[in-house]
Amino acid sequence: MMPHLTRRLRLAAGLLLAGAAAAALFLPGALAGAQGGVAQFGYRVVNTYPHDARAYTQGLLYRDGVLYESTGLNGRSSLRKVRLETGEVLQERTVDAKYFAEGLADWQNRLIQLTWRSNIGFVYDVASFAPTRTFDYAGEGWGLTHDGTRLIMSDGQRAGELRFLDPATFRELGRLTVRDAGSPVANLNELEYVKGDVLANVYQTNRICRIDLKTGRVTAWIDLTGLLPAAERAGTDVLNGIAYDAGGDRLFVTGKLWPRLFEIRLERRSG
Repeated sequence: MMPHLTRRLRLAAGLLLAGAAAAALFLPGALAGAQGGVAQFGYRVVNTYPHDARAYTQGLLYRDGVLYESTGLNGRSSLRKVRLETGEVLQERTVDAKYFAEGLADWQNRLIQLTWRSNIGFVYDVASFAPTRTFDYAGEGWGLTHDGTRLIMSDGQRAGELRFLDPATFRELGRLTVRDAGSPVANLNELEYVKGDVLANVYQTNRICRIDLKTGRVTAWIDLTGLLPAAERAGTDVLNGIAYDAGGDRLFVTGKLWPRLFEIRLERRSG
């Protein structure tokens, strides 16, 4: 084979391998370390977008080119439709002041919003935000997402459980304990389903864990320390809010009262 042709083939093979490695970041099991260990990831900021610094972000999702956000605190809770590129609130419904809104998920033509300690969830029409029904659940409501079949809910408790709910009846279908090195992971907060696994903010930390929905095992930790610059942290609260654009393979994160929302890519750490 001619030398210049060999070099071209090697270059092409290298580009293909690099592309495959980047794409693999969100494939099921790709975050698992060697011999079934727990992988460690940092991040690279791809884009930065404005975010309403008055929004106490409790739930976040990406659908049809826009963000939907649930904001919390009594008297300040809301359901919002937000333009990603500008942070403009395109549509908003306030939540009664007696409720502290929490996690948010979409299901077909509905949006489903949890509350913290009121044991009640709200269902809205996704287009009009008109309320269509409520449902009850025991304990606290924290994060909410779905896997295409079931709603997946966190309650932030020390037991580290995820609950599975029927999206039509809201009947509880079962629970899964999330464990890291054999111990339950407490304070599981906002959730996002990404290609077979769940990403979960861990309250009061800068970390997101990746959860295997078959076993409950944490397969990776994502450390977002330093994401919001120190100069912009005054008056802000903790990291919370994960949204995934499946069509564009984009991952978005923000925090409570943060002035920015970030699109990030994960970077694996050695060792």
